[in-house]
Amino acid sequence: MTVYLVQGDAGSQVKATITREDTGSAVDLTDATPRLKFKKKNTDTVLTTITSTASSPSDLQGGVAVFEFGSSALDISPGAYIGEIEVTFDSGNIETVYEQIDIVVREDY
Repeated sequence: MTVYLVQGDAGSQVKATITREDTGSAVDLTDATPRLKFKKKNTDTVLTTITSTASSPSDLQGGVAVFEFGSSALDISPGAYIGEIEVTFDSGNIETVYEQIDIVVREDY
């Protein structure tokens, strides 16, 4: 998946549906905290960690996570970035989605 964003925007969001690879069924996120970690491609430093704002019970049960880039998250240089979704369950178990999200940020006018 590739997401295209604009430098400096404060209303952008990424919506992802998290499913189990073995069954294809949605991961119930009702008692979980999904986070999107965001970094420049080919670097090790996480620039921002965004917690999902999805709150509808049906969205959570359906595995839907919505990550909103806040007021300064996109105050970055244009270029190629990458995101990783990590889910922490109430039990303390952490599961990371294997597939990464390619993110392209272009310069604002």
